[in-house]
Amino acid sequence: MTEEKKKEKAGKPLDIKNATICEATAQMLRKAERDGVETAFHRAANMKACPIGADSACCKHCSMGPCRLNSKDPYGKVGVCGATIDTIQARNFARMVASGAAAHTDHGMSMLDLFREVVNGKIEDYKIKDPTKLQEVAKEIGIVTEGREIKDIALELYSELERTYTQVEGEIPFAKRVPAKTLETWRKQGVVPRGAMREIMELMHRTHMGVDQHYENITKQCSRTALADGWGGSMVATEISDILFGTPTPVKVEVDMGCLKEDHVNVIIHGHEPNLFESMIDSVNDPSLIQAAKDAGANGINLVGMCCSGAEMMSRHGVPHAGNFMSTEAVLITGAVDAMGVDVQCIKQGLAKVAECYNTRLFTTNPRCHIEGVEHIEFEEHSPRACTDAIVENAIVRFKNRKLPVEIPQFKTMGIHGFSHEYINYMLGGTFRSSYTPLNDNIINGRIRGVAGVVGCTNPRVKQDYVHVEMVKELIRNDVLVVQTGCSQVALAKAGLYTPEAAHLAGPGLAEVCETVGMPPVLGLGSCVDNSRILIACSEMVRTGGLGESLADLPVAGAAPEWMSEKAISIGHYFVASGVYTVFGVTFPIIEETKFHKHLFEGLEELGFGKWGFAKDPIEMAQLMIAHIDKKRKELGIDKARERVLMDMSDRRELDAA
Repeated sequence: MTEEKKKEKAGKPLDIKNATICEATAQMLRKAERDGVETAFHRAANMKACPIGADSACCKHCSMGPCRLNSKDPYGKVGVCGATIDTIQARNFARMVASGAAAHTDHGMSMLDLFREVVNGKIEDYKIKDPTKLQEVAKEIGIVTEGREIKDIALELYSELERTYTQVEGEIPFAKRVPAKTLETWRKQGVVPRGAMREIMELMHRTHMGVDQHYENITKQCSRTALADGWGGSMVATEISDILFGTPTPVKVEVDMGCLKEDHVNVIIHGHEPNLFESMIDSVNDPSLIQAAKDAGANGINLVGMCCSGAEMMSRHGVPHAGNFMSTEAVLITGAVDAMGVDVQCIKQGLAKVAECYNTRLFTTNPRCHIEGVEHIEFEEHSPRACTDAIVENAIVRFKNRKLPVEIPQFKTMGIHGFSHEYINYMLGGTFRSSYTPLNDNIINGRIRGVAGVVGCTNPRVKQDYVHVEMVKELIRNDVLVVQTGCSQVALAKAGLYTPEAAHLAGPGLAEVCETVGMPPVLGLGSCVDNSRILIACSEMVRTGGLGESLADLPVAGAAPEWMSEKAISIGHYFVASGVYTVFGVTFPIIEETKFHKHLFEGLEELGFGKWGFAKDPIEMAQLMIAHIDKKRKELGIDKARERVLMDMSDRRELDAA
């Protein structure tokens, strides 16, 4: 590419210093500019967000429009059909929830389909790795397990969990996990999910032109659909993944682009479905493929993860992780990636052009996700190695024929990941007294102020990772224990907050708990569907006692500081509908002071749910969450100073003996 064409293509110069705090990504963005390569960062800098769309003041649900309302005077006019700003905003918000819930639900159903085939012996490449988890999940939804064979329990569990998706009446199976008072609120408000397919279908129908035209009624179905995601589609995906592939326990993992190796064949898997990655682990460890790599001049095969499937494998197997969503193009600019395999969700189409520029072999693998101009190798669960072996073989050929110089940023951070609900239970109470009691006790006595779930994506409209990192630092500084999933987890891991030594950044109470237990002040729970682990943990806090009777009573809060996808809106709303105050950053698709805005940010809490919050500044976001946690502490009567006693294991054994 000539210098003139490079300048023409580059457009407005990218302010890299204000684009990311990830040093590896910044280094690759500088290289991209030298090479004349465009990324999502450059496109965001050169494309102004539509102000009408950002405020959700546009309706294009029929051909009488699109109708554009004025966000400065939202009640000054209505759409051609007469739709008000509240109806238009509620419909747009609802369709984001429906799309996000559909993404998680489809993923969950794929995992359940795989589970059925494994249990029936039709797929032999995967096995049930955690039969204990299988039995525990079965018991929780009322299945008798005593004296029964694992296969029989598994078949009944499949049949029960299938209702999560296909049932048209009744309540989804995991409603049995919901605290009684929270479930009572859901029933009173008519939002207990029946089946995910029915809820999504009904929500899409209601948002069609001329159907539901009351923002409160649309929000009601929004809540029901979102809950079908959090307590249905996503929760099934997490539980089945644990049963088939193993429940995560803490493991040391390298994070950032420095985990790439110039003298190895580098293979990256990026997406959301763990079955592709699990098969790839087998492929890269196959002796014949390792020998083929060595015959090509490599010292071995290096498997690396990105985005959410990478977060799952990081938690489950300790597979190194190269970066989150906004680094997926940047990592290809290293020239070190020999092949990248992608499946579904958060796959930028821009990867195709960047891969072409650096001769990286890019492969789509899932029938739901093809990219124009990209080679597709279908991943079949009945013979998964056919796909994953082919990706490795192509990577080896690419390594042998590398022509462009390789530049790997020498940044990597070691951290502890893999804190499943089950392990947190064990970590707090030990083998003989696994319990959330120590957590609840230390919240009650004030040593831990509360718990925050910080999740979500990265977004080029803000400085990559910055809002995540600064907000979490402010939370732990104020004795708030933080749990994370997905891209947010990777942002904090790169910042070094995933080691027990990071406790020195926490307030004195939280720091002492971390030092006693030997845990980081920030706990990584896996991928974005694994937000369901946070719901389970919150339910366990209620069940353990002392912190209220419903999820809405807990001194907890949630946040997605750099969200960007419809999945994030669905996640946020299922936390709100569950009773959790949830703060989003970047932007929020609603005009402030409209009736719909007041309903989401105030009215839902008055009905017994949680509520939404919004702020752009990370410190302001953290302070909003802390203020909510303090409000809940006051309502519980635990806001006053109390004697702080941190029990060690000998104290707990004495309690048991008594």
